[in-house]
Amino acid sequence: MDNPLGAARHEILTWADVDKLIDVLLPQLKTTGPYDAMVMITRGGIIPGGMLAEALSIRSVLTAAVDFPTDAERTGLMAWPTFLQFPDASLLIRRRVLIVDDVWGSGRTSTAVKGRVQAAGAAPFACVLHFNPYRSLFSKAEPDYYAAVTDAYIVYPWEIDRGVKGLDLTVPEMN
Repeated sequence: MDNPLGAARHEILTWADVDKLIDVLLPQLKTTGPYDAMVMITRGGIIPGGMLAEALSIRSVLTAAVDFPTDAERTGLMAWPTFLQFPDASLLIRRRVLIVDDVWGSGRTSTAVKGRVQAAGAAPFACVLHFNPYRSLFSKAEPDYYAAVTDAYIVYPWEIDRGVKGLDLTVPEMN
């Protein structure tokens, strides 16, 4: 990923960093809640979604798995997604649904899930830990809630073993 100046930058987060991000989101979500259900986007939204579901006492926790074609040259960035897993519309209709992912990069995944939740008759609200407006493909769309704005490639603590491979990064020593 490139920042606006063109230099690639990576940021490795600790669990304490994630706790701080959750603490930034909670007042926003409590002010506009309650939410009847949560849809966590796999895989990145599972851990922050679980943390938020517990803190907000959301009992109806669902998952959505979305796959975009990997051949961007052939399909383009605006290719239609395949929903590998998605909650039945009966679980969403007439409900306020919090959609959680770790990061809004291009925005394709969050907007695809938000659109499908809305099509099921629910009121969707997208929530992420990090919003990267420099990579977003959507000039007029952004997450409803986010804890931080970034231009960096974020490596979350649950990704350390798989997230830094091939990035030529060293993992910080944990005390």
